[in-house]
Amino acid sequence: MRAWVSQSIARINADFQRSADTHLIKLDLPDFAGGQLDGVDLYLKDESTHPTGSLKHRLARSLFLYALCNGKITEGTPVIEASSGSTAVSEAYFARMIGVPFIAVMPQSTAKRKVELIEQYGGRCHFVESATEMHNAAVALAKELDGYFMDQFANAERATDWRGNNNIAESIFSQMACERYPVPRHIVMSAGTGGTSATIGRYIRYKGLDTELTVVDPEHSVFYDAYQNNNRQLTANRNSRIEGIGRPLVEDSFQPDVIDQMLKVPDLASVTTMLWLYDTTGRKAGPSTGTNLWGALHLARQMIARGEKGSVVTLMCDSGERYPDTYYNPEWVREHIGR
Repeated sequence: MRAWVSQSIARINADFQRSADTHLIKLDLPDFAGGQLDGVDLYLKDESTHPTGSLKHRLARSLFLYALCNGKITEGTPVIEASSGSTAVSEAYFARMIGVPFIAVMPQSTAKRKVELIEQYGGRCHFVESATEMHNAAVALAKELDGYFMDQFANAERATDWRGNNNIAESIFSQMACERYPVPRHIVMSAGTGGTSATIGRYIRYKGLDTELTVVDPEHSVFYDAYQNNNRQLTANRNSRIEGIGRPLVEDSFQPDVIDQMLKVPDLASVTTMLWLYDTTGRKAGPSTGTNLWGALHLARQMIARGEKGSVVTLMCDSGERYPDTYYNPEWVREHIGR
């Protein structure tokens, strides 16, 4: 059994070595504050270029290595995850790589293209009515199948090496090294599990960097209110309408103590900013990127108003190609977001 685990880890590490880092794009926005943002440079870290097309590729790789090294996954172990799409897509990829069954528990409203990708990688989808039902359904399924519940919402912050090892934070700062303002004034990130924001916030403190981490949160998500009230027991009574981010309860991986500030972003602003990015630059991003970019532009405007110069970095979490029937469909947006 140890030989199988070692072989599986080697396969995942080999895949990592074959994968290039993602691009850090300096945005040229000619219709925003005079092109160069009047001394504020804006960057977009394009995580859609990972083999599975999203930021969650990093998380899925870390979760599988964490589970393998902790003896949770052995040969033939069914892996179950609660995910609205992108994490499940990436986990299905790694499950196929090491030859174990994979089942994603997700809401019925999950984008059709994500479901197709999970199945394309050999995974199976188990649907529930809403996001609030995913966790318990995944726990029950793992028990029924004698499988392992990956539990991204609990394990994301502990599975990733926040000190370095080419994590998202180390990658950003390395790529910024030769820029006009190499140490960003702000990094902006939305929260789904909270794992990425935890990694970035911890890395900033570990390296003693003069960068502030701003976490943006969509409507109907509890993270913002929990942060403002210092209360992890709060819950939201609706599901987030921005797929992939926002949660109705405060997940274990959400680490408010490493966040400098949070912003609440209206859902319509998220979708409008996503569409504006596509119209302005031709880059077709998913809705969480709209949330991120709205926050980055908000902070850039504040810097300009104060006469400050510097850089702001945010993330393109996945490609808009996954959402042709939803966020890029005007009728769907009018029905689900524009009211």
